Amino acid sequence: MPPDARQVPLGIGDDCALLRLRPGHLLAVSSDMLVEGRHFLAGTDARRLGHKALAVNLSDLAAMGARPLGFTLALALPAVDESWLAGFSIGLHALADRHGCPLVGGDTTRGPLNICITVFGELAAGQALRRDAAVAGDDLYLSGRTGEARLALAALQGEPWAREAAAGDMDDLLARLETPQPRVSLGQALAGVARAAIDVSDGLVGDLGHLLEASGCGARLQASRLPVAPALARLAPQHRWQCLLAGGDDYELLFTASPGQRARIEALARATGTGVTRIGEMTPGEGLQIVDEAGTVLPGRFAGFDHFG
Repeated sequence: MPPDARQVPLGIGDDCALLRLRPGHLLAVSSDMLVEGRHFLAGTDARRLGHKALAVNLSDLAAMGARPLGFTLALALPAVDESWLAGFSIGLHALADRHGCPLVGGDTTRGPLNICITVFGELAAGQALRRDAAVAGDDLYLSGRTGEARLALAALQGEPWAREAAAGDMDDLLARLETPQPRVSLGQALAGVARAAIDVSDGLVGDLGHLLEASGCGARLQASRLPVAPALARLAPQHRWQCLLAGGDDYELLFTASPGQRARIEALARATGTGVTRIGEMTPGEGLQIVDEAGTVLPGRFAGFDHFG
């Protein structure tokens, strides 16, 4: 689908693309890199990989409350494979078309399989959902569910505890790992309503930690409120908590809002067709407390994904 000329006056074919911003709006820019063997397994379906490469970037726009404008693609390939490229292109452009985010430029070269996308969006000045805007007393919300992508990865890697729990649900779990759905509509709806937000890419606890550090406050997370997929419910508690709290690759939105916005957030969740759960609250001071239904602090350490670990 060709880009809208009102949004992209000049696309692929010149030294730069030109994007048009509406008056009173800011440009939101984000880049993500996917490296074979680090961010996805060798042999991952090309169509699904094309989808995910753009989805992880659109998730960043969603976390800021931005509307997608376009993206560039830098692609390193070990060799030209027409079949692989066709599948990758189908997955990439299907998601791009769904969100009105056309490809506007990029580069290709020979090298180990490496996909780098830079995405551009716009948002009204003063309405960005920044990480540093949460305050003590805010409600803490999560879209969708976490943990299914982590369980899928563990099953693919042959972990016995994961393979048994994933049996019968592997197709759904793989879809969560390989074709995450960025919460673009919800993010835009929350602009001007929510206070702070971050997308959950490296694990719920790890990414919440980034939000707490930026905002200079703490949080109390009610672990028993977290939505649990059927496959995760079959796990032993220690594995379930690790998937839910530290799994990664979820691409859900974690956000805060004033308690006075509860009814409005529920309405926005219904309007965008996105499940949203209030999972805790922001607290004065620093640090994160994770408690169960009885108020007991959960044992264990729930570290997020470390790109250099």
